[in-house]
This record gives sequence, C-alpha cells and structure tokens, in this order.
Amino acid sequence: MTDVLITGSGPTGLTLACDLALRGIAVRVIDRRTEPHHESRGKGLLPGSLDVFRELGVLDTLAATGSRSVVLRKYFDGKHINDTPTDGGLLIGQWQIEAALRDRLAGLGVRVEYGSELAGITQDESGVRAELADGTVIGARYLAGCDGGRSTTRRLLGIPFEGNGQEEPAMVIGDVRAPGLSRDVWHQWFTSDGNGMLLCPMPGTDSFQLQASPERDERGEPVPPSLESFQRLFDRHARVRGIRLADATWISAWRVNIRMATRLREDRVFLAGDAAHVQPIAGGLGMNTGIQDAAALARTLAAALTGPGSEAVLDTYEAERLPVAADVLADTAERYERVLEAVRTPGRGTEVGLKRSRPPAGA
Repeated sequence: MTDVLITGSGPTGLTLACDLALRGIAVRVIDRRTEPHHESRGKGLLPGSLDVFRELGVLDTLAATGSRSVVLRKYFDGKHINDTPTDGGLLIGQWQIEAALRDRLAGLGVRVEYGSELAGITQDESGVRAELADGTVIGARYLAGCDGGRSTTRRLLGIPFEGNGQEEPAMVIGDVRAPGLSRDVWHQWFTSDGNGMLLCPMPGTDSFQLQASPERDERGEPVPPSLESFQRLFDRHARVRGIRLADATWISAWRVNIRMATRLREDRVFLAGDAAHVQPIAGGLGMNTGIQDAAALARTLAAALTGPGSEAVLDTYEAERLPVAADVLADTAERYERVLEAVRTPGRGTEVGLKRSRPPAGA
C-alpha cells in the first residue's frame, strides 16, 4: 500500500507528487493517457507558483527555458497601435512545466504510470482501494484526484460540480508555426466588432500559441478549428501578407465554464486543480490555482501521515482552499468580462485582465 495515490499527471498532480516525495512520503501517479502531451495550454506561471517550484527544485530549469518578460503588441483593424511590456511571472508552455516536474519526480524514484485509467473507488477507515479499468487494484492511505475538469475521481465520488458553462466555443486555440512573423512580441490583433486573434511566441520552441474568435459559417455557426480555418482567421484579423501558418501540433476549442466542486474531500479522497474548479482564462489563474492547491494538499497529507490528530488536520485543506476557489471563480469571471470590453478600444488588450479590480474576499 502506498501512502498517496494521485490520479492525473498535469501540473497539479505532478506538483503534489514532487512535494510529497521530497518529504519522504510514498506516492504513485497514474494517468489514463498513454503518453505525455506536447501542448502549450496554460502558459504563464505567476509569482506564487514560482515560489512553489523554487522549493521543489525545478525553478532554475524552468527559468532557463521560459521568458520573464513579454511585450504585448496590439493592433486594431489591422493597424499597429502600441506595445505594452509586462513582467512578474514566467511565460512557458505547460508541456515544458510538466516535463520539468516529471524529471524531478523521476529523480526522486517515482515515474508516471501511463495507460492507467481509474474505474472505481472504495474506502474504509484504513485506506482507499482504487480499481483501474484493466482490473488492477491499487491500495493507498489517501487518494488525490488531480484529473482535470472532467474528473473521473469527482464523478466516482458523486460530488456535484456546480456553476454554469456555454456549449458554444468562445475561442479556438492551438500551437502553430508562423515562419516570417516576429517572435519578439505577443501579437494581439483586434477588430471593431470585438473579435480577434492572438499569437504568442512560446519560449524554447519555434511555435506560437494561437487564440482566436471562432470562424463562423454562412449560418453563423462556429466552424470546427483546423489549420485552414486558423489561416483564414489570421488573414482576416492580421492582414499581413506572406505569412502562412504551418505545423499545427495542437488544435482545440475553449468554452467558458465557471464551476466548482461543492466539497474537496470525501473521507480519504481529495480533489485539487481543475477537478475541483474551472474558471475563465483571464489572468491565467487556472493552472496557478491548481499548483497552490497541490502545495496546500501536500502540507495537509504530510501532517496527517506523520503527526497526531490526522482527522482534524485533514479538514484544513478544504477549509483553506474552497473559499479560494470561490474567489478565483468570481474574480476571473469579472476579469474575462473586462477583457471582452477592453479589446473593443484601440490599444487595449489582455493586459486589463492581469490584475484584479477588487480585493480578495475577506481582505
């Protein structure tokens, strides 16, 4: 029996695993994927996450690849309006963050067990039994569900995921190359109708992360994302001749979802990261909040496994993180609306969502 079984090997699960392993606690990490992904996804680390990664011993690796500052180059109806420098965090692809954490974890003697899909959970006063889709059973004293917004762990526990979301995509996203386009700035093209396209150069690669308003067909319905659609959107918004997008290694769509689990603990099983809360992307708080969840859960589980009064200790995780999740949902929803309004004004862009407009709840 291991001390802690972690489902999901994204930034939340890997942060938790590294933190616990560094404390000498036995961990296993399972993931239903068959191999790591290579997608930029969440691409910005905030100062609090950098502090966590410094403690885990991976910050130097990440800093050697990522960029501490980025210039937002804003265009409006095809014209260059201004450049806005930003700093305070680290621009780096999510796959690069996960790779650094996996390497750190491997150095601690733990490797992600890919192709391991959680299918059932039973528990009693002595521990948790996790049944996998292939019939394998893993015993653990505790289980941490870090398996994303469509969390199997949360579903098996029957924990409601309350909130609201939109069926129609608000944005198409992907990783593409754009030979000939400057990689010195984060290009942000917006138009008078509030639509636009962003191309952010990803450090350590020759690709850009693309974000754009969905293309629509003659009936006004969203067109499924594709490299061809990305090119049409680029031509419409950027109006830069001679640039052909290529090598789309990631193509997806993003929908607005504002949801939170009603509780983060079911006896010996816990939820963290997107399994516990999903929110708008404004401000880049999603991945970073999950990393903070992991740090808090590591402290909680370590205290329960190594000290007295474990039941009272276990209650502290939900007490600490559930109000934070609620605040992040409200904050990011407000930031997202602010960004949607700001991009209609020439020279304004995503920077308006970098800071909150009101103090945190309880401050």
